[in-house]
Amino acid sequence: PEDRHKHGLVLDYSLENNMVLQRYWQPQFQHNGFIKADEVRKYSDHLIEQYDVRSGQGSVTIARSMSGGNQQKVVIAKWIGMHPSIIIMDEPTRGIDVGAKRDIYDLMNELTAQGVAIIMVSSDLPEVIGMSDRILVVHEGKIAGEIPHEQATQENIITLATGGI
Repeated sequence: PEDRHKHGLVLDYSLENNMVLQRYWQPQFQHNGFIKADEVRKYSDHLIEQYDVRSGQGSVTIARSMSGGNQQKVVIAKWIGMHPSIIIMDEPTRGIDVGAKRDIYDLMNELTAQGVAIIMVSSDLPEVIGMSDRILVVHEGKIAGEIPHEQATQENIITLATGGI
């Protein structure tokens, strides 16, 4: 989500609770309505290690206490952990440091190499140009044009985004 604080995390929950929010009812994490805390912890520890989430206390770290980049990694990790074939990333690197951006770009490249399709929505034109195979530009709610990576320039994108003016 564009706003990881409002729509991606419960800031006062631990990482382990955040990691399973969208799947807590699945048999892997509950039995007869009771949460399997050991399975939740094991799953969270795995995602923290796999996606290099730097948290002071591991799975019990409260999300609010972490940097924005690591919070963003948690949001991404919990959805990737569900093994989707398509991911929509809305402003995936907004408000994070350069190192965390690099980690997220590397992760996005790794996912696409595995065959996962990524739809990235971003207002950062250099990011869009650097990370996209093709770019669809929207103007007044409609697709104004498609630009292949080889032809992507800020000028081409801005021309389409402003209606060709």
